[in-house]
Amino acid sequence: MTTEPNTEAIETPTPAEDSGSKARQMLGMKGAASGETNIWKIRLQLMKPITWIPLIWGVVCGAASSGHYEWTLENFLKSALCMLMSGPLLTGYTQTINDYYDREIDAINEPYRPIPSGAISIPQVVTQILVLLFGGIGVAYILDRWSGHEFPIITALAIGGSIVSYIYSAPPLKLKQNGWLGNYALGASYIALPWWAGQALFGTLTPTVAVVTLIYSLAGLGIAIVNDFKSVEGDRTLGLKSLPVMFGIGTAAWICVAMIDTFQIGIAGYLVSLHENLYASILGLLIIPQIVFQDMYFLRDPLKNDVKYQASAQPFLVLGMLVAGLAMGHAGI
Repeated sequence: MTTEPNTEAIETPTPAEDSGSKARQMLGMKGAASGETNIWKIRLQLMKPITWIPLIWGVVCGAASSGHYEWTLENFLKSALCMLMSGPLLTGYTQTINDYYDREIDAINEPYRPIPSGAISIPQVVTQILVLLFGGIGVAYILDRWSGHEFPIITALAIGGSIVSYIYSAPPLKLKQNGWLGNYALGASYIALPWWAGQALFGTLTPTVAVVTLIYSLAGLGIAIVNDFKSVEGDRTLGLKSLPVMFGIGTAAWICVAMIDTFQIGIAGYLVSLHENLYASILGLLIIPQIVFQDMYFLRDPLKNDVKYQASAQPFLVLGMLVAGLAMGHAGI
């Protein structure tokens, strides 16, 4: 006796689901679908636009902490160009070179990614890396000339950040092989570097601001750990020492939230020492919902809820960065 297949029981993506999957694919998020053939969309997927947002926001925080930003057309255009450098160009470079050197890991964890799926060739990827790198450094040089810097500090930051991105992903150093060094390099790149660029663009990058933002980057280290949970299987297979691999899922989740909360609370305490009590209170209030979402989502199941946690909690973290920037600008440090 034979039976016809039950086609009603076969799950097929609805138009809405297919659209959502394509959107995740374009943004470079986990859970994307494969099958894209447009080379420019594939290139954009490699650049992971979802990761540009913290860098763009970091420029805003740096401009705020400079204490000298004024709402003029020229300043707006400078800011936009600095955001282009920090986000699409240099973060796009970082993400592309990371995918290039992670193609073996992605073949295990995310085989739908452009390189392991064969959607884009290796020479095309290398060309994209070089165009984004030199484009970002070129924009940095334009910003230095536009701002009249005697020393090209923004260009130096762009080159330094690009080197960090390279040694983060590429052998022999490959910082991401070490959970602590790699995640701190990522956290500093996402918080301190764009902050310094925005600060230098409209004011003076002081040693105090540099140190405070490097401390703030320890909270960014916690955010970087969140990204390790989605690749724990591939990391373990290839011997990469991410924190979830070294300490286990549960312990790594607690380390992650402790880093995120502790150093933000420390920055709030620093603002109190500057007598910026209002800003410190606002920052403290923004930490509370982060702790709530950590308990609701992340600590209960970091493998399942990592994206949901980031979407719900990270807006409060980035708003807190702006609050801290405004406080430092007001204090004139």
